[in-house]
Amino acid sequence: MVKVLIVKNYEELSLETALRIAEAVRSKPDIVLGLATGGTPLGCYRELIRMHREEGLSFSKVTTFNLDEYVGLPPSHPQSYHYYMFHNLFDHVDVRRENVHIPDGMAEDLDEECRRYEEAIKEAGGIDLQLLGIGRNGHIGFNEPGSPFDSRTRVVKLSEQTRKDNARFFNSIDEVPTHAITMGIGTIMEARRIILIASGEAKAEAIAKAVKGPKTVDVPASALQDHPDCLFIIDKEAASLL
Repeated sequence: MVKVLIVKNYEELSLETALRIAEAVRSKPDIVLGLATGGTPLGCYRELIRMHREEGLSFSKVTTFNLDEYVGLPPSHPQSYHYYMFHNLFDHVDVRRENVHIPDGMAEDLDEECRRYEEAIKEAGGIDLQLLGIGRNGHIGFNEPGSPFDSRTRVVKLSEQTRKDNARFFNSIDEVPTHAITMGIGTIMEARRIILIASGEAKAEAIAKAVKGPKTVDVPASALQDHPDCLFIIDKEAASLL
């Protein structure tokens, strides 16, 4: 069963999430973190940077794995998730580059890249704490509706809804990639602990379906109902339909 923490606003959501991640890092300095991109985690990442600079929070022994990456965008592209992670977190803390793992959307053999990524997660001992966002259609990572609950890291075709939602980051929807590499739902579910964050009324329906609705591949996040240690941290607007 999913636990839900409802907070006042986005600022409180960001702080609560950062505090939990920081506590986990301090209790296990060599923790393996699964990290998310998008608009919602930005406040959390800003707070983690502040904690690093002002409170001595160290990421020097932390290993990270990102959920996903667009196919066809080089790491230097401003909308690649590689660029996002370094710009918004890694360049500002003491994480070691060799401990950072992000799928390679430019790999010549994408299927082999997906297998390599799964193997790297296993070699690291699995993910201790996975941070997730949620799409308006209930996707987690880039696992769109219809994704099998036992899916592994793979190449996926992005839905039109997801591409429209992400078009705000590009000059036009024509520039939004059509495919991505994503951890599968089965991969995500193997994380020992999961925190999903959501803010705003636009996410309320997806949250309600994920928490209260039937478990169905039509709402990928509903798989999390079976996770033994999953917490949703959401603001009042995102919780409005619960």
